[in-house]
Amino acid sequence: MITVTSEASSKIAQYIKESDAEKASALRISVRPGGCSGFEYKLEIDEIKEGDNTYGEDGSMVIVDEVSLPYLDGSEIRYEDSLNGSGFDIKNPNAQGSCGCGESFGV
Repeated sequence: MITVTSEASSKIAQYIKESDAEKASALRISVRPGGCSGFEYKLEIDEIKEGDNTYGEDGSMVIVDEVSLPYLDGSEIRYEDSLNGSGFDIKNPNAQGSCGCGESFGV
């Protein structure tokens, strides 16, 4: 299960609306090998494909593929807007550690 805060949901809806992609319908979050801690997140506006897991509501949905789901299960997707910057933040209970820049994580 993945939860999406109301702030993140609003931003996802905004990004989908502003997207140039013809069939864009959700924020895809995937986990890829890389970064100094072993894995990194990839976020993109994309369409829902067969086999995807969906979370949230129409117009502000998050999608996760089957391979990434075990790494993201139990995560909370937030949107932070502060003086230090703004963007999506993933609170991932599966991450055992992360690098200093916060761009990658280990399991």
